[in-house]
Amino acid sequence: MRLLLIEDEERLAEALAYILKKQNYGVDMAHDGDIGQSLAESGSYDLIILDRMLPGKEGVILLRELREQGMTTPVLMLTAKDSIADRVEGLDAGADDYLVKPFATEELLARVRALARRPGQLVEVEKLQVGELCLDPKLCEVDIDGVLIKLTLKESQLLELLIRNMGQVITKEQILDRVWGLDSDVEVGNVEIYVHYLRKKLGSQYIRIDTIRGLGYCLKKTD
Repeated sequence: MRLLLIEDEERLAEALAYILKKQNYGVDMAHDGDIGQSLAESGSYDLIILDRMLPGKEGVILLRELREQGMTTPVLMLTAKDSIADRVEGLDAGADDYLVKPFATEELLARVRALARRPGQLVEVEKLQVGELCLDPKLCEVDIDGVLIKLTLKESQLLELLIRNMGQVITKEQILDRVWGLDSDVEVGNVEIYVHYLRKKLGSQYIRIDTIRGLGYCLKKTD
């Protein structure tokens, strides 16, 4: 499950991202409305956690514009404004749920899980199949012909990204952004290391990760 967290309070955003990642959610972050909207429009997210008061573009305006574009991604709005009128405005703009600051992290996680259970939403992570290889992103496991291979969270997220973009070249910078996050201080060299780990764990019986020199990587089925 991939989340987009748009929150301008950087310490709060880092804390929330840490908590969500501990629950095996992938998290991208933005600290202003303009960058948040750009990510929301260009990325494939299962849930957006959106602060109301943002620099650049206010959260309600951002949300309204996303809904006008036809985006149906569930949105949980965070705000310090707790009046009924404020809540109504947020919900009318297209928010699926509303959480007033300060809040307990347990409540945040419960609301994320509740949105995941809503029918018709893509929040529950499905297993991804490539031939005889099956990835379970939630458990960070790969089943190859009945043999279970345990992956680390980053290995699982990397493989999920490659499978979802099967046959397409994914740059190292894109991998770094989607797996480690936009605000991470991890270097591009880490991508090469984790690709090496994946190749070693998975072998090349059903899939191979091709290096596209000067660009990045491409996942292909083995002939």
